[in-house]
Amino acid sequence: MKDLWSGRFEKPLDPRIREFTSSLELDKRIAAHDVRGSIAHARMLGRQGIVTPEESAVLVRELGAIAGEISSGAFAWPAGAEDVHSAIEQALRARAGDVAGKLHTARSRNDQIALDLRLFVIELLDDLEGAVLRLAQALVARAHDEVETILPGYTHLQRAQPVSLAHHLLAHVEALRRDRQRIAEARERAATSPLGAGALAGTSHPVDPASVARELGLERVFRNSVDAVADRDFIADFLYVAALTAVHASRLAEELVLWSSAEFGFVEMSDEHATGSSIMPQKKNPDVPELVRGRSGRAIGDLVAVLTTMKGLPLAYAGDLQEQRLPLYDGAAVAPALSTLALVIGSLRFDREAMLRATDRGMLGATDLADHLAKRGVPFREAHEIVGRIVRERLAQGNDLVGMSAAELRAYDGRFEPDALEVIRPERSLASRASPGGTAPDRVRKALAEASEAVRR
Repeated sequence: MKDLWSGRFEKPLDPRIREFTSSLELDKRIAAHDVRGSIAHARMLGRQGIVTPEESAVLVRELGAIAGEISSGAFAWPAGAEDVHSAIEQALRARAGDVAGKLHTARSRNDQIALDLRLFVIELLDDLEGAVLRLAQALVARAHDEVETILPGYTHLQRAQPVSLAHHLLAHVEALRRDRQRIAEARERAATSPLGAGALAGTSHPVDPASVARELGLERVFRNSVDAVADRDFIADFLYVAALTAVHASRLAEELVLWSSAEFGFVEMSDEHATGSSIMPQKKNPDVPELVRGRSGRAIGDLVAVLTTMKGLPLAYAGDLQEQRLPLYDGAAVAPALSTLALVIGSLRFDREAMLRATDRGMLGATDLADHLAKRGVPFREAHEIVGRIVRERLAQGNDLVGMSAAELRAYDGRFEPDALEVIRPERSLASRASPGGTAPDRVRKALAEASEAVRR
């Protein structure tokens, strides 16, 4: 097959240049979308009288056959094709004859690739949303059994206050629910058909872009032909959503790495979801969470690569945009990472006793003591000062608040009531945090019911 531009040139393309500029191997994954767009375009050409009904029918029939072969893996990719578009056109010409040359009427590779990539991004967003939902569902399922499980909550990775394990797991669910919202917004923006924009200025043929958009299930048609072929915001949108979702998964993964260490001992991974060491027989390594954590770095890099390419380009189309496909395709790796992490979450064994024991150290009841005084009219700043002195002196003695007597407490300030030490018991501390969104079991149960409903759909 001749190059698509061969009429303009006297000499054929240098094979070394062809190899450098070719995107065929990279873009085979969007071939199904390319054929889908071509079928819709061929139908529109027939409806508008740009080609005859018979010609349109031939194009649609043969493109449908090509689509089936691509789906089954039986499609024979033509040798020497520059890109996925020319490869499919070459195969179409071998089947349909000269009428294949009419398919590209009123269309450019510029609006064609913009359409292919939009359809592909919508597919990736659907995959990502499914993976986010599976991870959220796994977390919610585990939270149902852990409402009364108490562990230290952390700030600055220092023990802070007792929290419910279910409450902690639902915090990760909240981030994933925001991710689903962002995915829906990105999908809505991606669903704009650029077909009909041509190379950049539109076309002189009487096209009907709206009918093509409807057939492809896209909600809108481009408003400006220059923007239609230059816009790659939808790729940046996807990679931003994927990167932020990967960051959220990485934070969860980081906690699993920490919690599964001997220093924490809060959780153990199942044998099916952990790995061992080739030299140290005792090791049980959290490889899946570590790989999820590492994959977030890739996702962030993909986003930066696309934004960096875009920031220096004048309108409308430039070959630089071809370089965006590699980070886009790599962004697809986030969804399987989340799905695999969901498997790990489903099989974790939480050590509830170890979590509760961890609340005995770290002065976790200090805020409760300050609140005890504040509820009795002591200005909170003064109460904070009093309890801070208690903490300082107990630490100097090598002691925690646990084991302190009421008499010792009242020696610091007589406004402590005899039952003041009751408020620092983890169960009491947990139950007292009954403010909206708090960690009290009753609040957590309500939050869990709401989250369960939200992740059903």
